Amino acid sequence: MTPPSGLVGVGESGHKRLNTVLSAWTCIAVGSAIVLYSGSSPFALALGAPVSIAGAVLLVFGIGMNDETSVDEQIISSWEPESDIMPDAGGPMYRIDTTLVEPIRTSILCGRCGNIQWEEGGRPQLFVCPICEVELWRDEEE
Repeated sequence: MTPPSGLVGVGESGHKRLNTVLSAWTCIAVGSAIVLYSGSSPFALALGAPVSIAGAVLLVFGIGMNDETSVDEQIISSWEPESDIMPDAGGPMYRIDTTLVEPIRTSILCGRCGNIQWEEGGRPQLFVCPICEVELWRDEEE
């Protein structure tokens, strides 16, 4: 499933600043380790010094980058999971997605019929699919 346009997934351009700073510290650490632990070899100095300097340049560049742009609230509020039928695995399968920002809403996907039902708030204690009338779960009171 691809994210809607405007959303940034893992591995895409949403974490450029963090990735750049982590790469910079890695270059500085590796370059320093090469210089410090390989003796007074000219080859080690010729290899380690540029790596450390490149790490310092990357660090300055990464710290100076702008923060990632926030995701449009309209895109988040209009998101809906895909309606898929899931195979039964010893019982009816279901999928629950709950938003983490206000307003808190929960989508419940019934795996038997592919119906998507929206509930206000978090996960309900009991849910019966209104289309196929299958009880997906019932939380026992403690």
